Amino acid sequence: MDTEEFFLPRSRTANERLHAMIPGGAHTYAKGDDQYPENLAPVISHGRGAHVWDIDGNRYIEYGSGLRSVSLGHAHPRVIEAVRRELDRGSNFVRPSIVEVEAAERFLATVPTAEMVKFAKNGSDVTTAAVRLARAVTGRPRVAICGDHPFFSVDDWFIGTTPMPAGIPAATTELTVSFPYGDLAATEELLTRYQGEIACLILEPVGHTEPSPNSQLLPQPSAGRGPQSGGDSAPGYLAGLRELADRHGCVLIFDEMITGFRWSEAGAQGLYGVVPDLSTFGKALGNGFAVSALAGRRELMELGGLRHSHDRVFLLSTTHGAETHSLAAAMAVQTTYVEEGVTARLHALGERLAAGVRDAAASMGVGDHIVVRGRASNLVFATLDENRQPSQQYRTLFLRRLLAGGVLAPSFVVSSALDDVDIDRTVDVVAQACAVYRKALDAGDPTPWLGGRPVKPVFRRLA
Repeated sequence: MDTEEFFLPRSRTANERLHAMIPGGAHTYAKGDDQYPENLAPVISHGRGAHVWDIDGNRYIEYGSGLRSVSLGHAHPRVIEAVRRELDRGSNFVRPSIVEVEAAERFLATVPTAEMVKFAKNGSDVTTAAVRLARAVTGRPRVAICGDHPFFSVDDWFIGTTPMPAGIPAATTELTVSFPYGDLAATEELLTRYQGEIACLILEPVGHTEPSPNSQLLPQPSAGRGPQSGGDSAPGYLAGLRELADRHGCVLIFDEMITGFRWSEAGAQGLYGVVPDLSTFGKALGNGFAVSALAGRRELMELGGLRHSHDRVFLLSTTHGAETHSLAAAMAVQTTYVEEGVTARLHALGERLAAGVRDAAASMGVGDHIVVRGRASNLVFATLDENRQPSQQYRTLFLRRLLAGGVLAPSFVVSSALDDVDIDRTVDVVAQACAVYRKALDAGDPTPWLGGRPVKPVFRRLA
């Protein structure tokens, strides 16, 4: 076997310190060291553009930056300049700042399918606000989530449906039901079964956008559903879902946390022309700064306001939701996307990367085992075993070799800061990893190449 070793002693020590004080050793489960090969979870010192440096002094080409939030690259000059302009002017006041007006105007000009917007700090707050508003508007208790999408909120209405439901009453979980993406008949059957009970349909407006709760995606035939496969059935499906929601009197909510900006500046709704009642944005909106948005029809959103005579809805009320520097970052992101054609650049970079990885895998005889899927701007990969089934062990092997080659890639989600040199270097490292992958397949056992326990899925019952 290949005996080349790669060590991160300072990161290993820092991870121990993290676990001693922070449950899970990170503030996001997807950033946990259990997601990386044993003792090879880099602790980051700093980042610039498409690169990050760990505290051991290693530089990496980084993918999936900030769990898809840093789509322009780290410390983007236009964003940092906008933030710095606000820092000396104060960040939080006892009344709204003028920046809130400007940020709302800019957002609604960027996402013209929405009529009102309210900002917050994270995606969970705005998706839960959307669900609460839908329940208030309809007077119905049940929430229907798309079961093919892995995450909607940290709140009980969603987490109770995952393999980590500890602490959540069964009565709460029973109010959440699920429907499959792309299957209008199954969704209508669900709406009919719970006639008059379902307040909303909430989904990402495309097929798979990230690995499933088991951290892998099975390969699909090219004629499969949604934009992640050969054809793009999303527009027709979303239009059908719009009609179903109207006919059954429920609210249609698009979770655009990932699709916002990566599909188009106005999200998937702007690309496909299907208008939801409510939608939620985050991640790329702030390029790493904490900002999210709930947007939608005035008739619904105003119920969370003061200019109506109906029962008041506690929509969103956050002390830090309108921090001036984060809203300034969001405005700079929107300006940069539009003026520099960032979405098109993300697609071009992703297409170059996907083609290179597929060619490298095929040339090493593992083209059926390392599978790249997704829209070019949002690529994920699956690692399959000898029987072409998703394998955490083979994922561990693959990640280990990427890290040793200076590529930090829990996914292949690109940022616009990457260049052709970065992509070509990544493909070279992937080719080297594929050569080891082939050895493990031939041996019928990847264990000698793991260096310890395999990586683990985020959602699991036991630690």
